[in-house]
Amino acid sequence: MHKYVLIPDSFKGTLSARDFCAVAREAIGRADPGAQVLSIPLADGGEGTVEAFLAACGGRRIDCPCTGPYGGTAPGFYGLLPDGTAVVELAAAAGLPLAGTDLHPADATTYGVGQLLLHAARRGARRLLLGLGGSATNDGGCGAAAALGAEFLDAQGRPFVPVGGTLTRIAHIRTEALRRTLGAVPVTVMCDIDNPLCGPEGAAAVFGPQKGADAAMVARLAAGLYHLAQVLARDLGAEVLTLPGGGAAGGFGAGAAAFFGGTLRGVMEKLDYLE
Repeated sequence: MHKYVLIPDSFKGTLSARDFCAVAREAIGRADPGAQVLSIPLADGGEGTVEAFLAACGGRRIDCPCTGPYGGTAPGFYGLLPDGTAVVELAAAAGLPLAGTDLHPADATTYGVGQLLLHAARRGARRLLLGLGGSATNDGGCGAAAALGAEFLDAQGRPFVPVGGTLTRIAHIRTEALRRTLGAVPVTVMCDIDNPLCGPEGAAAVFGPQKGADAAMVARLAAGLYHLAQVLARDLGAEVLTLPGGGAAGGFGAGAAAFFGGTLRGVMEKLDYLE
């Protein structure tokens, strides 16, 4: 008897890792009746991350409609593992598939991601695992932070929710309410890249074009992220400009570290929930 081990990631825009395993299992069964097939769906922090965790660890999916990348309502969700860990994937609220074909990275928001984190925290999650990948956004995680209570003020002291194209308007950031919202819930951030926030290998330069940014837009988005890093350093004491992985998901890696005290970990690392 032959044994087959299936360890796929998702096929973006076509099949999830779990669906691929189902299709492959059926095909193998036809070609090699009686074969033993072991399926281990994987994810890189993007689409399918929640599904992969639930398949490996058990638990349940929590449906939680939230704000989509351009407003409106996205069919958001997260996973709640048996030990009380909540697994949130950015793509469920701000992923490229939700943005459709008319991409505007300067206008996209991660606000819905913050709503998912907030819902999980209020349900008593013991820890939060945030998967970054497949984003349509370039807001440095400011939208998510705003959903959790952070306040962003412009030069006139007026509050607003920044997006990628308005990061340079941020004059001050207040996070007292956000700190109260998250309390002592630890946040671990999973990302599959080590790109910094800014520079030739930064979020806008490398990933902006796949989100629909032309050269002028890339420069605008990069300037916004650089300004955000300066304000984060001044107001929050968070030095994220050269943080490895800070450029993940349109700068959300840097934002998660600054706003949530998140620890960035590569998806291939052994994470605390397995220790």
